[in-house]
Amino acid sequence: MKTPAEILAKNANGLPQQSWTSKTPTGDQQAEPVSNELSVEVKTLVNMIFARFMAIYGHKFKSCFETQDEIRIAKREWALSLGGYTEQELVAAIDYCKEHSAWMPTISEFLKVLRNLTGDLGLPIAKHAYEEACLNAEHASKHNWTHPAIYFAGKATGWFRLRTEDEVDVFPDFRYNYDVICRRVRAGEELTMPVAVALPDKSDTSLFTFIQSWGEENNLKPEVASKWLFYLTKPKGSEVRKRFQKLAQVEANAMGIQLPDDYQ
Repeated sequence: MKTPAEILAKNANGLPQQSWTSKTPTGDQQAEPVSNELSVEVKTLVNMIFARFMAIYGHKFKSCFETQDEIRIAKREWALSLGGYTEQELVAAIDYCKEHSAWMPTISEFLKVLRNLTGDLGLPIAKHAYEEACLNAEHASKHNWTHPAIYFAGKATGWFRLRTEDEVDVFPDFRYNYDVICRRVRAGEELTMPVAVALPDKSDTSLFTFIQSWGEENNLKPEVASKWLFYLTKPKGSEVRKRFQKLAQVEANAMGIQLPDDYQ
């Protein structure tokens, strides 16, 4: 059994070691070489969570796991459940658990804490906010935003960037801007949306309306239709659009649905 000092030791990058019992990464890459749903960032955040919980709960934490395989499987499950949350949101949830829970929370309990901390003001998680911003970047002033913070984060990031750039390039900037604005909202600031200038009604040809009607025609939930047709927000002929469409079509194939190439 490693000592607390070894468990919490940091690597050359100043981040916690990948495991407090072994150097096995979060999610067994050798056992599942084709899995790409877990990013390095998410794995690093889960390692941080486990290191913090070990320091907070001590022997109670270690008593939850008997083998290295249990730790590896647990970390992977946590990583699959926490994608989209920012480091600041996760740290806030850990601090809440430290003050209110005598034992390490289960995934469902931790997610409930996250939702209470991030959703009590109507603020969606960063990933969902980003997807809404991309989907409505062409008509930002007319969209009925889930929360004004999404609009202001999108504006700070740049609507053109959200329409044209790959997620790996633009999401980190959006997430930073969104996090800054969310902290202002949680501190009590009220965000006022600008008054939209009256324009001719072209909603019948808008992407938003198309996705909504297409989803209804195919008996899909709105969030599923929005996720699958997300590629339509990207420029025609771009590689990023082709990539998103290809990934979405794989999921749609399971239901026998052919995705459209365009909406106009």
